[in-house]
Amino acid sequence: MSAWTLPRQIEPETLDHLAADDPRAVRSRRDLRRVNRVMGSLGLLSRAIDAALRGAAESGGGRALQMAEIGAGDGSLALRLAQQRAAAWPSVRLDLVDRQSLVSEQTRAGFARLGWTVRSETADVFDWLAAQGSGRHDLVFANLFLHHFEPALLARLLQGLAACSKAFVALEPRRGPLALAGSHLIGFLGCNEVTRRDAVLSVRAGFADHEISALWPSSGWETQEAAAGAFGHCFVARRSGAVR
Repeated sequence: MSAWTLPRQIEPETLDHLAADDPRAVRSRRDLRRVNRVMGSLGLLSRAIDAALRGAAESGGGRALQMAEIGAGDGSLALRLAQQRAAAWPSVRLDLVDRQSLVSEQTRAGFARLGWTVRSETADVFDWLAAQGSGRHDLVFANLFLHHFEPALLARLLQGLAACSKAFVALEPRRGPLALAGSHLIGFLGCNEVTRRDAVLSVRAGFADHEISALWPSSGWETQEAAAGAFGHCFVARRSGAVR
């Protein structure tokens, strides 16, 4: 049991309720790109994805990897991942799923230059899951998304993800004293009032110990869950006996 045992507290975050073109939202999304760099999110996700796939890209017989990011926002983090991985993964079909249409033409062009086929899905994640076939995706990943959900809805979300994917990776806020202290200092990065408020709420709604694993289906899956970096918490799920 973690020494820091405050229960999860889920409160609505301001950014989730602003219009896409609200200047505060535009600024906050820019802030989040900076926060992801400070957290080292790309490196943490990349290592987790390696653990989840373990050679699937090399063993697919030339088949394009089918991937999806849920809560993808403007797609900027996925594009950075694509830029890092394009040489090893020259053929990827990627769905970017978000409730708002935020992926710019510039970002789409960036994926196209890398040879990745990208589709932006503007949908509620549960509606999107309902339309997915069993085991359709080689990998689904999420960055700072799961902490928005109360336990019952989170369990439902994870069940849906397990049904439609062969592997799943999530990077979330770590619910602990260091991350909470950091969230109160985020203004020093130049973040606006929306990002400053939401950062604190994100940590309070974050995860510790094996809270995500406890809600993931246990049969037929291998899972890993641990602290990631100074402020993150990473969950990896992989179907038992998947391509190695």
